Amino acid sequence: MNKLMMSALIAAGFAAAVPLTMAQTANPAPGATQGRHTKHFHHDKQAFSLPSERVEARLAYIRTALKITAAQQTQWDNFAGVMRKQAKDADARVQEHRAKMAANTERKRPNAIERLERQQVFMATASARIGERLAVQKPLYAALSPEQQQVADKVLAGHGGKRGGHGGRHGGHGRA
Repeated sequence: MNKLMMSALIAAGFAAAVPLTMAQTANPAPGATQGRHTKHFHHDKQAFSLPSERVEARLAYIRTALKITAAQQTQWDNFAGVMRKQAKDADARVQEHRAKMAANTERKRPNAIERLERQQVFMATASARIGERLAVQKPLYAALSPEQQQVADKVLAGHGGKRGGHGGRHGGHGRA
């Protein structure tokens, strides 16, 4: 039964995505024939180019898959609020990065110290996001029935659940 439900949800997602894909290919964005550099840095014209544009669909999918009840509504609202906030924060980071890339014409590679500093900032930010999400996901998970928890183990897995079966970030080629 769970496989049937998951298959139906996936099929519905693909059915919703097809018209968007066809609309994109039928009406190329202005300037689509320009060079690769220009195309690479103009993400704002693509569908779902920012995290906040995907968060509501993701929340709807999770809510439907978990079959949230009225008794679980408070925990769900707290979880959804954090997901929305984090998506808006991610939008700001993406837009800041795009602005830096557009302004930086030199494309100077950072040195070893700069890379470590960037990694440190990234890790601290990621840790804070995980802590924020864990603070609302624990009470939501505790409020779920055992059957809902089994579904939650799959749909709330984050990046590990989405990429884990596909080799992770680097496609599973040579990195441990």
